[in-house]
Amino acid sequence: MRLLIVDDERPARERLRRLLVQQAAQAGISAVDEAGDGFEALAQVEACRPDAIFLDIAMPELSGIELAASLPEPAPLVVFLTAHDRYALQAFEVDAIDYLLKPCDEPRLRRALQRLRTRLEGGRDTRAAEKACDSGETPAQTQAQALPRLPDRPLRQLLVTDRGATRVVRVADIGWIETADNYVALHTADGSPLLRQTLAGLLPRLGPGFVRCHRRAAVQLDWIDRILPRDKGDCDLVLRNGACVPCSRQYRETVLQSVLHRL
Repeated sequence: MRLLIVDDERPARERLRRLLVQQAAQAGISAVDEAGDGFEALAQVEACRPDAIFLDIAMPELSGIELAASLPEPAPLVVFLTAHDRYALQAFEVDAIDYLLKPCDEPRLRRALQRLRTRLEGGRDTRAAEKACDSGETPAQTQAQALPRLPDRPLRQLLVTDRGATRVVRVADIGWIETADNYVALHTADGSPLLRQTLAGLLPRLGPGFVRCHRRAAVQLDWIDRILPRDKGDCDLVLRNGACVPCSRQYRETVLQSVLHRL
């Protein structure tokens, strides 16, 4: 089991590394890597392919929650690190395996490692339902299978690797999102960078400002300028930047109701 520690505080990383090394033989740990921020972490994930990440929630520029949403699929398992237990519920809502209060003690760390081993050995893909959603299931099925929404703390930004460089994309700058093979295209005024995520996995984490409008697309409600009807109950959503986003009839009522609720 290869692990990655992501924490902006070096003493915290070093302490956790010592604890993990002490548990290496018993827990089946083969390597422990480190990263001091989200940009370095994303590069380490691409290069080292860790099985799991011990991820600090409160980091500057990009929080651990936002970094977790930016992890490429198939994403490593996540154990969140936090100095405040108020983050516990949010950590589990973004599909974390566990969370540890800092500074963590050895018995609590052993339990977290056991949970990781159980999940890894079981080989259960917790995101299989999300991939099924992107294959064209109904809105009701999508809602039942997607991760819980975070209405009080939606993501503010995402880390995206684009043409060899990693940059921050503000969620407020995303007009709409479109599936593209194993990626989603984040359509902004500055381009459409690709994030290796599923639409069904990302959408619940963006909060109520985004709504699915098509099997392969979602739109930011505040960007909608006009709704143009089409044949067979479909419609087009014209955004404030002139982009035209398809809206299929099965999602049309949800989109209309969501727009009305924001007026």
